[in-house]
Amino acid sequence: MTRDTWILTQRDIERLIDITTTIRVVREAFKASARGQTVMPPKLYLPLTGGNDFRAMPAFIQRPAACGVKWVNVHPNNPKKGLPSVMAVIVINDPTTGVPLAIMDGLFITKLRTAAAAAVAAQALARPKSRIIGLIGCGAQADAQLLAHAALFPLTHIKVWGYARGEAQRFIRRTRHLLPKRIRWESCPTIESCSRNVDILMTLTPSRKPLVKREWLSPGTHIGAIGADAPGKQELDPRILRDALVVVDDRIQAVHAGEINVPVAKKQFSLKRIHATLGDILIGRARGRRSPRDLTVFDSTGLAILDVAVGHEIVRRARHHHLGRRLALFS
Repeated sequence: MTRDTWILTQRDIERLIDITTTIRVVREAFKASARGQTVMPPKLYLPLTGGNDFRAMPAFIQRPAACGVKWVNVHPNNPKKGLPSVMAVIVINDPTTGVPLAIMDGLFITKLRTAAAAAVAAQALARPKSRIIGLIGCGAQADAQLLAHAALFPLTHIKVWGYARGEAQRFIRRTRHLLPKRIRWESCPTIESCSRNVDILMTLTPSRKPLVKREWLSPGTHIGAIGADAPGKQELDPRILRDALVVVDDRIQAVHAGEINVPVAKKQFSLKRIHATLGDILIGRARGRRSPRDLTVFDSTGLAILDVAVGHEIVRRARHHHLGRRLALFS
């Protein structure tokens, strides 16, 4: 029985896990959730002044037995102070004894598991030979999204749009060496040009108003709606949701904080129109895409079970490789 607690920095975690492993762990966590083998209370929001907030995200997974909590902040003005707008700490506990097995950086884990979840959803919902991907927003999440989707799809063309002038070009220069040279990169001047004629469209912004219009989307497009992760956030024209096969990571979280939260509140989208959870599709309880012309949407809110599953795998690897710092927190 262990009594020590591992302290793992972001640099430690970057050495211990990659996107391929994260995709595998995330896929299994979604399946476990669909089978009723997890416990995940609703995400708790602690609103602060100035548009800032904290979120507490606890979860338990039966196999492998793991439990923990992520404590994550959102402070939009932090970049002006030289700090990330989002930071997080994850605590992984032994479910049997309660001993904190590890305290670790949660920012890199959040980035990887969010991208992995979107890629797993795309594999279940997008056309199998999807080659063209568009990124609406090229902030901290975008490079991980590209790597995750490139691991599962034979990408040949990447379209990028960014808020600020030159942001997309800078992202491309910074990222293109991570993927094969055969890929064509395109910096798009407008959201419309980035949204048209793609197989997969990723929306990665903190927008509170629709950015992507229904008429821009070709038949068969799959959309990974990632940015809307809090009440009031919205990136998609509600007509997209009405026309699409809508799959969520978690029904309760999606209603309160996902892409559908504003359309539901405004009665522009009915909860009856939610097709399934991603976990249900992965275990075969529900069907995914029905035809090549289906418009599909994955509404991603970010699940604590994913943080705990990936965190548990990192703890296992840290012990095996003796990486990180060990402390005895309790005498």
